[in-house]
Amino acid sequence: MSDVATAPRNFTGVERAAVLMMLVDEEEAAAMLQKLDPEEVRELGAAMLNVADVSEEEMANVLDDFTGKARDRTGISFDPRPKVEAVMTRALGDEKAGSILARITPPDAACGLEILSWLDAPEIAAMIEKEHPQIAAVVIANLDPAVGGKVLEQLPEGSQPDILHRIAKLGPVNPDAIDTLKTLLANRRGSGGAGLTLGGTREAAKILQGARKATEQRVMPKLFKIDKDLAKAIEEAMFVFDNLLDMDDKNLGTLIRNVDGDVLSRALKGVDEAARERFLGCMSARAADGIRDEMEARGPMKLAEVLDAQKVMIAIARNLAKDGTIMMGGGDDDYV
Repeated sequence: MSDVATAPRNFTGVERAAVLMMLVDEEEAAAMLQKLDPEEVRELGAAMLNVADVSEEEMANVLDDFTGKARDRTGISFDPRPKVEAVMTRALGDEKAGSILARITPPDAACGLEILSWLDAPEIAAMIEKEHPQIAAVVIANLDPAVGGKVLEQLPEGSQPDILHRIAKLGPVNPDAIDTLKTLLANRRGSGGAGLTLGGTREAAKILQGARKATEQRVMPKLFKIDKDLAKAIEEAMFVFDNLLDMDDKNLGTLIRNVDGDVLSRALKGVDEAARERFLGCMSARAADGIRDEMEARGPMKLAEVLDAQKVMIAIARNLAKDGTIMMGGGDDDYV
């Protein structure tokens, strides 16, 4: 068995490229990354992290006539993260690099919270129920949104708006908070350095979407009292114009009858033909022809004007849903 364990690995093509990338300097590596598409960058970046423990013999097999050069650069056996981060940042900029690194960084770099993926929502909720709301926010933000929504709705109702507010306001998480989480999860000691960036309005919106409709209806009014602007941003992130198409014909028709024709014609300029016909199909033939004529007469429109009209329609739909005139989406087990 020892012979098998020590046998050189057969690297894939991506892993061979990764070994080369780890051997060249950052400027050269960045220049090569700039030639790749996003998916190739993600694959290569992940492979660069995975070949950090490459042996000299494996280098020789991969590089063939570059064996001598590989032997001179044994620094690849150390933590590859600084170099991978530097190369990604130089090639793609801070924002894009951060997005890709967040996807390819191994669980150890994700502050040791990988144990959460082995727990169900009730267990996680019980674990964080008596913790500070900020700790609960960090834990939930680290979960899959669907699971996070289930955890949120099982926490005390009084704390839910505060926790969702904290999730939306999360950003860099300091090392002390990470240490607290590791202790809470009885996980191994961390390397004690880097923090995480979690949360945001989109993440909060996804988490709330993962909860039942009743949770949203209870939490959002309270969140508006805590932070009106943030609550509005979360609400907008939860529902976009395309979601109107999830309504059945009856509800969509009711919505259209409550929207001014001028607003409707501007809003429909920004959708594809199939979606446009879905809206117009919920109107009388005469009314639909009128909207088509108005759209054609308008000619080209600024995107901002179209988006403003779509926001007006979304706002009308939400108000109609709140007073029970229409049901948005496909419904769930909260409706009886």
